[in-house]
Amino acid sequence: MKPIDLHGFDRKFAQDDDPWRTFSNRDEARKRRAILRGIGPAPVGRILELAAGNGSNSVALARAALRLDATEGTRSGTELVRRAVGGDRRVRVERLVLPGRFPGTAYDAMVVAELLYYLSPAAMAKVARDTAAALPRGGRLVLAHHRVDYPDFVQHADGIHGRFLAETQARWALANDVRTGRWRVQSYVRG
Repeated sequence: MKPIDLHGFDRKFAQDDDPWRTFSNRDEARKRRAILRGIGPAPVGRILELAAGNGSNSVALARAALRLDATEGTRSGTELVRRAVGGDRRVRVERLVLPGRFPGTAYDAMVVAELLYYLSPAAMAKVARDTAAALPRGGRLVLAHHRVDYPDFVQHADGIHGRFLAETQARWALANDVRTGRWRVQSYVRG
């Protein structure tokens, strides 16, 4: 199997609103709770969510944020995120192909879930630098990814968080670390 690209994700979302059962799966709900814990006590001012998929995390993040910018690279996924968050005026949903310009210039927290291993090393490095530029000191970065490889990944899952953090060229303090045999959610505070 070759690595999946945006067209492949777009086809998946067009065929099935929830191809990985992220709205209904209990393990996904547990991961979502770890992500929410990682951003810190609500309400959080401005949150940026990269690669929102079908919006399953966006709904929960919207409740914890005063303002949420939920971004997604696929057309079909962007529409699913819009549908998931409904008419919540605190949420802005935008299509963003990464690497690309973030909708805002500064955030209090950023969530990067199930994304990094789908990016080339060069694309990941650019997203890392953009993340560091948009997250000031004291800001929270939540990384949530599988711990095992899947055949459609571009990069290996093992060590993906460390590689991403190194590419930011910023200082980070680990605030929270939750893991299972399948996934890991880590929260960092920008130093």
